[in-house]
Amino acid sequence: MLRTTTRQRSIPTGGREHERDEREREREESSMAGGCCGESEEKGERGGGCCGPKAPPPSCCGPNITSACCDGEEDLTKVQEGVKEYYGEVLKSTNDLRTSACTSCEKPNPKVAQVLNKIPKQVTERFYGCGFPVPLGIENMRLLDLGCGTGRDCYIASALVGEEGKVTGVDMTPQQLEVAQAHAEEYCKGGLGYAKSNMSFVSGYIEDLSSIEPGSIDLAVSNCVVNLSTSKEKVFEELERVLAPGGEFRFSDVFSDRVLPAEMQNHKVLVGECLGGAMEVNQFLSMAKNAGFMTPLMVSKTPIEVHDKELAAILGDTKFDSITYRVFKIPEGDRLGEEDSKTVSYNGSLELSEGADFVS
Repeated sequence: MLRTTTRQRSIPTGGREHERDEREREREESSMAGGCCGESEEKGERGGGCCGPKAPPPSCCGPNITSACCDGEEDLTKVQEGVKEYYGEVLKSTNDLRTSACTSCEKPNPKVAQVLNKIPKQVTERFYGCGFPVPLGIENMRLLDLGCGTGRDCYIASALVGEEGKVTGVDMTPQQLEVAQAHAEEYCKGGLGYAKSNMSFVSGYIEDLSSIEPGSIDLAVSNCVVNLSTSKEKVFEELERVLAPGGEFRFSDVFSDRVLPAEMQNHKVLVGECLGGAMEVNQFLSMAKNAGFMTPLMVSKTPIEVHDKELAAILGDTKFDSITYRVFKIPEGDRLGEEDSKTVSYNGSLELSEGADFVS
C-alpha cells in the first residue's frame, strides 16, 4: 500500500471554504494513490483504484487470486463462465482446437484401446483431454472423474472396474454432461453386458465435492481439467477429503516451465485451450504436499505444440508439457521414512500402457 504525504501550508483567515475544497482534493488524490485499492485516511474505506467504479487493470488481480484487492468471487465466476462457454458452445469437436494441449496423448494400453472402440462416437468426438489417466487393475474400485466432460474416461473406467465397481463423473458444463448421460445405460447394458449402468454423473464444480462422501473414493482421475480451476488449492483439499486412506489421484494435465504472467492467465482462448491456467511444476508439487498428499510421482511427459501463430506470439518461449502424475493419500503413521526404505523386484506381471515407465 502506498502512503501519501500531506504538505503543510498556511490558510488565510476566513478561508474555510477553500480549506474544505483542499481537503476534498487531498482525499481524492489519496484514494487514487492507494495502489490497487486506496484507503481513506479518515474512515479506512476503499478508494478508487481497481475496486472503484472503473474496471481493474489486467495486472491487478489474476484469475487465480482472491483478495480484498478485487472482488475475487466475481473474477472467479467470470473465468468459470468463460470455460463453460468455450467447452459448451465454442468447441464443437477436437477440430476446433488451436493447440495440441487437449489432444496430446500417449498411446493407450491395448486393453484400453479395445474399450475405446465400444464407446459411442458422440462421447469421444467432443472429449478434450491430454492423456489416459485411467489405469488397469482397478476391478471393483470406486472411481471419481473430475471434470469428466462427455465422459470418455468414465466409459473407459466403467469397463475396467467391472459391474461391481462404481464410476462417478463431475462436470460443470451442461452440454457435455447431457452427452455423457445420454449413452451411459445403452453402453453398459449393450456394450458391456451389465444389468444396469455403473456410472453416474453429477453437475458441479471440482472445487466443491460436497456431493461426495468423505473417504468414499478409491481412485480419482482427471484429464486436462485441474488447469481450468480457479482455485487449484481447493481442488487438492477436496480430493484429500473424499479419497479413502491409501487412495490415489492419477491425473494428466498441462504444466508450464515458468509461472505465467497475468496476460496469459487472463487470455480467454489460452485458458480454454488449457494453457492459461497451466501450473508450474514446483508450484504443483508444493500444492499437493500442503494438502496432505505424498510427493507426486511422474508417470509420463509429452511436449505440447501450439499451432496457432497468434497464440504462439503471446506465449513466446514459454514451454508446456502434458504430464501424468500419481498422487497418493497415505496417513502419516503409515508412511515409510528413509530408514524404512526397501528393495523390490518386478516380476513382469503388470499390464502397462505403452511407453510407461516405473517410478520410485
